[in-house]
Amino acid sequence: MRQPDAYLNKIYDQLQQTREESNEPWELKRIRLLSKLKESLGHFEIPEGEAAKLDPIVLERVELEDVIRERVEFTTIGGLRMPAYVMYAKSIKEGEKRPAVLLWHGHGYGSRSLVGLNKDGSPKPPSGKASDHIALELARRGLVVLAPEIVGFGDRMLHRDEQQEPDLSNSCYNLSVSLMMSGKTTAGLRTYEALRAADYLSSRVDVDSDRLGNMGFSGGGIVASLSAALDMRIQASVIGIYANTYRGSILAMRHCLCNYIPGIMSFSEMPELIALLAPRALFIEAGMHDPIFPITTSKEAVDRLQQIYESLGASNRFEFDLFEGKHEVSGRQSFNWLAQKLLEEE
Repeated sequence: MRQPDAYLNKIYDQLQQTREESNEPWELKRIRLLSKLKESLGHFEIPEGEAAKLDPIVLERVELEDVIRERVEFTTIGGLRMPAYVMYAKSIKEGEKRPAVLLWHGHGYGSRSLVGLNKDGSPKPPSGKASDHIALELARRGLVVLAPEIVGFGDRMLHRDEQQEPDLSNSCYNLSVSLMMSGKTTAGLRTYEALRAADYLSSRVDVDSDRLGNMGFSGGGIVASLSAALDMRIQASVIGIYANTYRGSILAMRHCLCNYIPGIMSFSEMPELIALLAPRALFIEAGMHDPIFPITTSKEAVDRLQQIYESLGASNRFEFDLFEGKHEVSGRQSFNWLAQKLLEEE
């Protein structure tokens, strides 16, 4: 056996067998998985007291036809500053508090892709596709939308990458190897920054902090799922073109290094990690012809999530849409679903 394929499959099979032999009730398993997840992500100091100040500033404010678009910046962890776009309807009255959403972009050119802008900040020409202007679609449904710049993308690439390899589209590789050598992970840094983004969103005078949701696609799906697992303020989540099994997607083909979390499969497969959100509302969106998150194993993840939600008596809080498409955003059901879940208590 010169080539190690069979050896790797044997390791996976052994880990899966060990996980399946556990008869642990989900409530106890969830506590254990959360502890193990935090350990695998690496230790990140969440600031407290005076150090926890967000120190937000508004970088720009643009009035569009029916919404306001702001560019803001605030402090997250370790002195890092996170730029983000905020979009909200002009119809929001003074003193009114609205439900809000954290919107996480995937691999590409960053948060501008979510608010109808090109990489250089110029407006995208109208396309008629809702997926080209996700923040606007959600804002028009009555939500305050925060679209952060995930570390490693757009304005938050490593300076050394911009200098040494200006054609790179992201800093995921160098960010990941540097953090791993320090006992941390890119997934962990992005997750803990997401908690601080939720702090900022909750601090806004126009936001009802009891009605927060999140939405993430592809690489943004891992941020949405892991941060919601750790942050009980998130009441409803949409995870698009990401939910799968590690064996069927992340391990089956080359993916960006930012997806890999050391030791994660020793205690969990991806569906169980996503299920840490249960029994809170969850919507899964997957393309039937997605080449990097194959639909066969996406269906396995959906089946497992359904089982867990049913076992908790919360089957009505889990929905999914398997749409005709590739690795792309649909939104044909998920946009309305998220707005409905966050607005239904009004």
